[in-house]
Amino acid sequence: MVLSINVAVLLAVIIVLRLRRRTQARKRTDEQLTVLIVLVFGVLAAPTAFGQGILNVVGQLADGIAQSSH
Repeated sequence: MVLSINVAVLLAVIIVLRLRRRTQARKRTDEQLTVLIVLVFGVLAAPTAFGQGILNVVGQLADGIAQSSH
């Protein structure tokens, strides 16, 4: 039996665990590492169907906000 783990799923779990920590306990380097992990997750998730779905939802929200301001 071979166990394969999707890197994007692993990064998503790491992000959730890191964001659950208390804000006061974080150092600047810890926050920078979290940002780097989130950016890598974004790059890995972007070409997938999940990433494209998020892009469509965010695009629709931006269009709705832009149209409501006119």
